[in-house]
Amino acid sequence: MNEFLKTLLNIRSLRVALRELPFEQLEEAKEKFEQVSTERFESTEKERTEQAEHQRKLAEFSELLKQAGVDPRDLVSHAAPVLSAKAGNKAKRAPRPAKYKYQEDGQEKTWTGQGRMPKAIAAQVEQGKSLDDFLI
Repeated sequence: MNEFLKTLLNIRSLRVALRELPFEQLEEAKEKFEQVSTERFESTEKERTEQAEHQRKLAEFSELLKQAGVDPRDLVSHAAPVLSAKAGNKAKRAPRPAKYKYQEDGQEKTWTGQGRMPKAIAAQVEQGKSLDDFLI
């Protein structure tokens, strides 16, 4: 909890902090605090009302399904799975096969031809070798 909240939520600390504040500024702060509190209350009540309406509709539809002889759980179990890219359900692309082979620091390495050219190949191409010389 930060210092502001500690002061705001402790009556003794709040009295000390506001003791030197002119009364007009204290009244202005009170009005703004009440405005924010009212806005928050209205927002919370709106969310509660919307949630209650949602639950009422779910109960209503569930009852309609039961009257029609359909178990609501059947709808969920037969529904097609929804794939979302945000959820990480996106299939990963298979890695590309290596197209070029080269030596670097005594080790044999490969490159797919995608992205930045490895320094070892770039240096040899600069000296006059062809990229085709590195083909696998």
